[in-house]
Amino acid sequence: MPRTARVTLGALVLAVVMTLTVAPAPVHAAVWSSSDRWGTWSSGGYTLYNNVWGSGYGPQTIWANSPSNWGVWADHPNTGGVKSYPNATRYIGRRVSAIGPVTSSFAVTVPTSGVAFATTYDIWSADHAHEIMLWMNWYGPVGPLGTFQVTATVGGHTWNIYRGSNGSNQVYSFLRTSHTHSGTIDVRAIVTWIRNRGWFGDVTVGDVQFGYEITSSAGGRDFVTNSFSVSG
Repeated sequence: MPRTARVTLGALVLAVVMTLTVAPAPVHAAVWSSSDRWGTWSSGGYTLYNNVWGSGYGPQTIWANSPSNWGVWADHPNTGGVKSYPNATRYIGRRVSAIGPVTSSFAVTVPTSGVAFATTYDIWSADHAHEIMLWMNWYGPVGPLGTFQVTATVGGHTWNIYRGSNGSNQVYSFLRTSHTHSGTIDVRAIVTWIRNRGWFGDVTVGDVQFGYEITSSAGGRDFVTNSFSVSG
């Protein structure tokens, strides 16, 4: 083979290696995607948020085929502190006493090693004074805010329940006693249980959010919501 041909082939191989080395996040064939920190997309009464809100974050891309089928690719460094909470949100807008049946179902595929994150619901009072976190599964060095209160079965699951404040709002963290990657939540039962304990009054239930509170995912990991819905 002539020398010029060998040089050309070597350059081609080098170019391919360099391209593979600096390749960006995987591109999902989806209806919508965004790598913007604050990327949002609304459809069918739901809004999806990329929501890279913490410090020291890395790249993150959210994609969606629908509000019920979406996910994120995230490459956050192995450092402490929550980097993001990509989520799908539906607004309720009714007081606890008048809420009627509200349920939510989900199914996810998530990494289980080499990461630090929690698959969680965030249920907010409309004034954002109260936040209910429902931890469905979690991996790595993450944990709830506040102090342990009680173990209770409510809303279709058994939880270890914590209560505290982050300085901006009250936080009620329900950690499922065993991890699950799919299930159904009775939202009305949970907010009624909290009200009956006197932790808040007849508040207006605002956003029901579901997503991934990611602390670290070095090297890039996929978090996939195979199905999600809020009814009621």
